[in-house]
Amino acid sequence: MTHSCRLATVTALLCSLLTGVGAAAAQRTRYLLFTAEHQPAGEQLVERGGDGLVNVRYVFKDNGRGPELREQFRLAADGTFSQFHVTGSAEMGGPVDESFVRNGDQASWRSPAEHGSATAGAAGSFYVPRDNSWEVVTASIAAVASRPDGRLPLLPSGTLSQTKVDEVELTSAGQTQRLQLLAQTGLGFSPSFYWATMEARPRLFAALVPGWQLAIEEGWEADLEMLEQRQRSAAAVFLKQLAATLAKPLPGVTVVRNARVFDSKAARLGQAADVYVFRGNITAVLPAGTAAQAADTQIDAAGRVLLPGLFDMHGHSSRWDGGLHLAAGVTTVRDMGSNNVELQQVLNEIDAGTLLWPRVVPCGFLEGDSPFSSSLGIKIKTLVQAKAAIDWYAARGYPQLKIYNSFPREHLRETVAYAKARGMRVSGHVPAFLRAQDVVELGFDEIQHINQVMLNFLVTPTTDTRTLERFVLPAQRLASFDTNARPAREFIALLTKHHTVIDPTLVGFEFMKQRDGEKAERFAAILEHLPPNVQRWYLGGGMKISDDATAARYKASYAKMAQFVGQMYKAGVPLVAGTDDLAGFGLHSELASYVKTGMTASQALQIATLNGARYSGTLHDRGSITPGKFADLVLIDGDPTRDIADLRKVAMVITQGKLLWPTQIHQALGVAPFVQWAPAVTGLAANPTP
Repeated sequence: MTHSCRLATVTALLCSLLTGVGAAAAQRTRYLLFTAEHQPAGEQLVERGGDGLVNVRYVFKDNGRGPELREQFRLAADGTFSQFHVTGSAEMGGPVDESFVRNGDQASWRSPAEHGSATAGAAGSFYVPRDNSWEVVTASIAAVASRPDGRLPLLPSGTLSQTKVDEVELTSAGQTQRLQLLAQTGLGFSPSFYWATMEARPRLFAALVPGWQLAIEEGWEADLEMLEQRQRSAAAVFLKQLAATLAKPLPGVTVVRNARVFDSKAARLGQAADVYVFRGNITAVLPAGTAAQAADTQIDAAGRVLLPGLFDMHGHSSRWDGGLHLAAGVTTVRDMGSNNVELQQVLNEIDAGTLLWPRVVPCGFLEGDSPFSSSLGIKIKTLVQAKAAIDWYAARGYPQLKIYNSFPREHLRETVAYAKARGMRVSGHVPAFLRAQDVVELGFDEIQHINQVMLNFLVTPTTDTRTLERFVLPAQRLASFDTNARPAREFIALLTKHHTVIDPTLVGFEFMKQRDGEKAERFAAILEHLPPNVQRWYLGGGMKISDDATAARYKASYAKMAQFVGQMYKAGVPLVAGTDDLAGFGLHSELASYVKTGMTASQALQIATLNGARYSGTLHDRGSITPGKFADLVLIDGDPTRDIADLRKVAMVITQGKLLWPTQIHQALGVAPFVQWAPAVTGLAANPTP
């Protein structure tokens, strides 16, 4: 849901649409929008005119940002759009102006990011906007329901289908409402779940997106928790089947023969070796060709590169992201703040073996209470509340605390001290009205995001970084910043002195330099592998970039941020590889960005393996291919120590005592595979080589 545009060829038609609503009485529906933590965060107002014109106003604000949209559309007799127009602003403030029009079997659409047309076959096809309110889902639900075969062709491409997976009856204030839970497939990497009415022409009643947003018709919000729990249970059935199909247990002893093992401590490839695995642990690493020891399963690596499992040190857990992570070789994700209920469910399902997911290192999210607060984790106002939150996280084994933008600075020093007394590392954003050097001196072990680092040189005591200023300031002003000047050198020296870890998430900030209509640089090489609507998502940035001069300045500012990451690394500032971006693929791009700063590919791989384990507190069992550690192994059909782009060629993953084929995972998630080769496997009849 971001970025859109103007369709010049139908301007006159759209203007006539915008001039007013027909005389017939309008039907109005109001949806209330909540954060994942059930905090009010916006609304959607829908007005359906008697002349068929639908007007929608949608506003959602969380974490100091969010979209504001106005839609108008008409539906054809078959329930698909004949005309559609949305304007407003995207999550990061960029302009939204997207239009679609269909005349018979011909259609055209345009937004700031793209334009296209269908000269045949448009009739009966449903246009999928890049930016839209939930009312578009209402239209899609009804359109699919009207099709005899339950399949709805989409524009620009794809097919949508939906299946009923649950049914419930609600009662409130003397009213009764029967609902069905629909699982829609055909868009994105996973099903989308929607609660819809059970009328002849069903409409959306509630959209519950775990970890992000909850939307429900006004007057029924008391039923949110029950509906959410039933939806979680329904999704668990899908996820359990996915895990059972794609993750195959490795019974007995397994040996991966003739693999060139990456030595993460020395940051170089070692000699070819045979790696033995038993019950999920590495039991021996022997020179290749050593007299064969007994093994129930043998995997011939054929001289390919074997890496320790990769770490994404900045993730936000969704139950559906696990497959993308694992297929990319990511076997550990450090969760840097999620809805606590959602994260606990992820952890429980991983432990039960019913969820396809990497190992998780959870970090407790601690935020202050302000109009700009993030809804994740626990919000506090007092020091007593902060300590209680830390106790909650510590009791559940969280090794790290993440402090966020609105945290009250008057409680910061004592909060940091208390967390450390409970044995937790402390990291986070730099709370508003402070600088990065302040939190380093207060005892932060780590800082998240390169923008939070660079704001150290840009903010004043009155700069409110709880707002979009934390993105706008770096974009506007870093182009002229001298990263070799005294302030930069002194700050790097401070980081080095305190051994402060930096989690740059460079890929997460590429949107700052991306203009609408440009392919996202970080994913340009893989876009054609992704589902069509995901490809469209990465054709726009989100910032307000109105002219060439602004675009040039923002690109120069991003280059300065990347340059500073390279300078910190050379000075000995420890880095960890996190993304805050697309699961799996984001880590590959993050490491590629490190190589562009001047690191070798092997040094980048060391950051994603050894450093990940060291700074997540898991070095005792992860981070290297060493006897006694977990058998988190990633086989690459290429040599990423020479060309970091080869990291995308993941041929096989072993983790949590199971064997996974990335090709199979990608196919199940609508992704075109990246490799054709797979190692020969003997002794595991239940899991032949794909």
